[in-house]
Amino acid sequence: MAAVLIAAGTAASAAPASSPAADLDAWSAAKAMGLGVNIGNTLENTTTWETGWGNPPITKEFVQSLAAHGFGVVRVPVAWDTYAHNGQIDREKLKHVGEVVDWITSSGMFAVVNIHWDGGWIDSDDQKKFPKTYHTFSPEAEQKFKSYWTQIATYFANRDQRVVFESLNEESNFENAGSEDKAFATLGHVNQLFIDTVRATGGNNGKRLLIIAGPTTNIDKTTSGKFIIPKDTVPHKLMLSVHYYTPWPFVGMEHDETWGKMRMTWGTPEDVAELKDQMNKMEAYSKKNDIPAFIGEYGATTSKDDRSRVKWMLSVILSAESRNMVPVLWDIGQEVKRTPPYNLSPDLSLVLKQVEKFNSENGVSPSP
Repeated sequence: MAAVLIAAGTAASAAPASSPAADLDAWSAAKAMGLGVNIGNTLENTTTWETGWGNPPITKEFVQSLAAHGFGVVRVPVAWDTYAHNGQIDREKLKHVGEVVDWITSSGMFAVVNIHWDGGWIDSDDQKKFPKTYHTFSPEAEQKFKSYWTQIATYFANRDQRVVFESLNEESNFENAGSEDKAFATLGHVNQLFIDTVRATGGNNGKRLLIIAGPTTNIDKTTSGKFIIPKDTVPHKLMLSVHYYTPWPFVGMEHDETWGKMRMTWGTPEDVAELKDQMNKMEAYSKKNDIPAFIGEYGATTSKDDRSRVKWMLSVILSAESRNMVPVLWDIGQEVKRTPPYNLSPDLSLVLKQVEKFNSENGVSPSP
């Protein structure tokens, strides 16, 4: 890939200035998005450009298949630091992200672009790499964060309102800020900086829908009462990102750990009650603070019991839908194949058919 760079002041690429999403507030946008999916382990690769983690290049045909499968929003995780030089994002990578975004929006879907881990520089996630600033928002990180979002937002300033920006992924562990209150305040500052930076670039960014990240995208921390919702210059254009990987022994553990045992199944009354409690908690917080929830990631490893995976995914989707939340499946090419004919996994295929059936029969999806 050529090392061609883009400065913050480079003119944004041309694209339609308006869309059916232009006048949607955040709640209406959440409803319009419907079900979502991530294009994971691809453009957020921090070692090579796009294929280094085993996935093929993203194609227009693959993106169109996502729309055909019924998805309404596609989250595009991106590592911008890869090939950046002297603080400038690589122009060819930015152009390719723009190309993917255009494929998504031209297929009628929303596209969500973020800064995704990106080597951990935002919260100095690697203690060996960042020994002096570990789990803080260093002055260097703040400068880079503002610069990168200026460059990204400037490039996309003329894209229509189906393009959505998300401040960061799970990189908000600022536990070494001095205290828990200071850690929450630091995240509040990061999210405020994100909003102010994007809005300042003008164009369609002045009213673009933006997604702010909750603390480590954790529902309990986000709803604790300490999370600071930033201010915006336009009303009802913010969404709040959390992730749902509960219970972790089922959705993520591949073997027993000292702190817990792996689970292969899910679906006990206690499991369902836990899901309902988490979703109710997030729904209450969203309503109280007038900000819809964007579940930017959920998923269960494919090694688990198929019936349990189907029940868990279906329960998450229906529970989220009935509360006007946006469930976005984390996928690295296992649930939606990246090569023709772009088939769904048997589990996801069954889940989506059942979701469609519920919606058709009930109008509003039932919650667990």
